[in-house]
Amino acid sequence: MLINPMLSDDGKLPYYIQLYDYFKKEILGGTLPADTRLPSIRSLAGQLYISATPVELAYQQLVSEGFIASRPRSGFSVQPMHDFSGAEAAADPPESQSRMLIQAVLPITPRDPQKYVYDFHISKNDFSLFPHKIWRSLFQEQLANPDLLQYGDPQGEPALRASIAAHLRQFRGLHCLPEQVVIGGDQHLLCSLLGHILPGSNRRLGIEDPGYHLLPAAFARNGYEIIPVPLQEDGLDIEQLRDSGAGAVYISPSHQFPCGMIMSIAKRHALLDWAATTGGYIIEDDYDGEFRYHGRPVPSLQGLMENSPVIYMGSFAQSVAPALCVHYMVLPEKLLPAYRNLARELYLEHSASRLNQIALHFFMERGHFARHLRRMRLLYQKKHEALLQAIQLYFGDHAAVRGQGAGFHLLLRLVSSVDARRLAETAAAAGIRVTPMSYTWWGESGAEAHRNDAPEFILGFGAIPEERIGEGIRRLAEVWLG
Repeated sequence: MLINPMLSDDGKLPYYIQLYDYFKKEILGGTLPADTRLPSIRSLAGQLYISATPVELAYQQLVSEGFIASRPRSGFSVQPMHDFSGAEAAADPPESQSRMLIQAVLPITPRDPQKYVYDFHISKNDFSLFPHKIWRSLFQEQLANPDLLQYGDPQGEPALRASIAAHLRQFRGLHCLPEQVVIGGDQHLLCSLLGHILPGSNRRLGIEDPGYHLLPAAFARNGYEIIPVPLQEDGLDIEQLRDSGAGAVYISPSHQFPCGMIMSIAKRHALLDWAATTGGYIIEDDYDGEFRYHGRPVPSLQGLMENSPVIYMGSFAQSVAPALCVHYMVLPEKLLPAYRNLARELYLEHSASRLNQIALHFFMERGHFARHLRRMRLLYQKKHEALLQAIQLYFGDHAAVRGQGAGFHLLLRLVSSVDARRLAETAAAAGIRVTPMSYTWWGESGAEAHRNDAPEFILGFGAIPEERIGEGIRRLAEVWLG
């Protein structure tokens, strides 16, 4: 089979991006079917008269997104793609008169007030590079506008919604307009609104297990039955989702929390097919999609098709600061009338500070946000590499790592017969914060499946200073391994 990508020398796109786009198009279009052997890196580089680096980078990105696979002594080959039917979404079932109310059994994880010398907190940020002067100037500009002290648009300031939509189209590959963006002061509010506007009588939500509990807990409070769905190597088990009878599903496909896998392109298409054929909705949590440290960021699921049944959830908590209290969701156009009716019915008002919203709009419009993201990505990449190197140096074969390559945490599994809670307490006594992964399992079924509290931990590297990472891991190995 002839593989002949035509590369442009105009300098607008690097060679590796052109190669990535070429292979992606050929695979999705069926020109390169499943199991097709691709040329070796050296062979294709020689054919195109370029260095091997662009070919290697393109292949790495295609592997990470599930388009191709790399096997020892076999080279690279195309992965099977789901045959996306594109069927019309099923009609919304009539609203049920009765709603099943459940109470989810969740582990209680109160905020830990203790101060740690080596704090591998899973969600704290590093503000050493925060542009304080720029933000102070932008915020003070807004204080001079008395109109901003009035009530604002309950959907969010139009200027910020336009900036968010433009950013998502350019950097996350979404198909969206400002009219689809809804801004909220916290995630729970947005989740509660979703619980009210999703159509139909099927109030069953499928979730990743293990996973992030805020959204499913909010849905449970709104009368939804929560259906835990297990994970496979490349993401959610789609067949079990089909069998569950769920009417909506909540996922984190670009970097699953907490396990860190990327949902393959075949599975993404299968998930869209499930939504199209059942009339279901997909809630995509892109909590750290802008922070990937090798290759390009993985494109959003929402952008894979026009008018997709995907509700995209995002936030500025990690990319700027949680204190801004600016979160957002992008609704499918089909859900906008339901949202607007709810806003009128409940007399909704803006829940995120108008001053922060407009300051953030100018922060994005004037290019400060893009520059800040680049700087933070480099900073977190250095910490990520330092953490991996320290674990390898001090733990060796006594521990395994997964979920690396993106975001603000990774998973460390210790080879030990001691349960995770006791190990975490031992670490805390030595001034080291680590978080057992066991709390991410949902309810009684998750607790039963992992009642032995396997020694696996979430290690965050966002806030800990880079110079403390190595010593913190050395001391952790000393405490745990002796």
